[in-house]
Amino acid sequence: MKGIAQRGNQLAFGSFGIKALQTKWITGRQIEAARIAVTRYMQRQGQIWIRIFPDKPITRKPAEVRMGKGKGNPEGFVAPVTPGRVIIEVEGVSYDVAKEALRLAAQKLPITTKFVVRRDYDYTQNA
Repeated sequence: MKGIAQRGNQLAFGSFGIKALQTKWITGRQIEAARIAVTRYMQRQGQIWIRIFPDKPITRKPAEVRMGKGKGNPEGFVAPVTPGRVIIEVEGVSYDVAKEALRLAAQKLPITTKFVVRRDYDYTQNA
C-alpha cells in the first residue's frame, strides 16, 4: 500500500475526526475497541461515524504445517488504511469532549493519528 489516501481524506459527516498518518492494516477488533472508547466517553451524546470497514480477508496457515498445499484458512478481516484517511468522525458534542473522546480512540489503534476539525467550525457556539 503505497502513497496517500486518494478518497476518504476529508471530513464528510461530522465536525471533528481523526486522520491516519501511517499505512497499516486495522482489524475489525481494533475498530470496535476505538468505537467503544468514543461512545463511553461521550456518554451516548452526539453522533459518530466510522469511515473505514474491514472488508479484506486475511488468511493464515496452522502452526507447524509444511509449505505448499494451498492457501490457508480465513483468519479475520482488516481495513487497509493509508496516510490521510479519515477513520472516525464525531458531531453534536463540544470541542473538548470530541478531542478527548477521539484521543482515547486513537490509543486503541495501531497507527499514529491526527485530530482534525471542520474548516467552518465555529469555536464560539459551544463555549
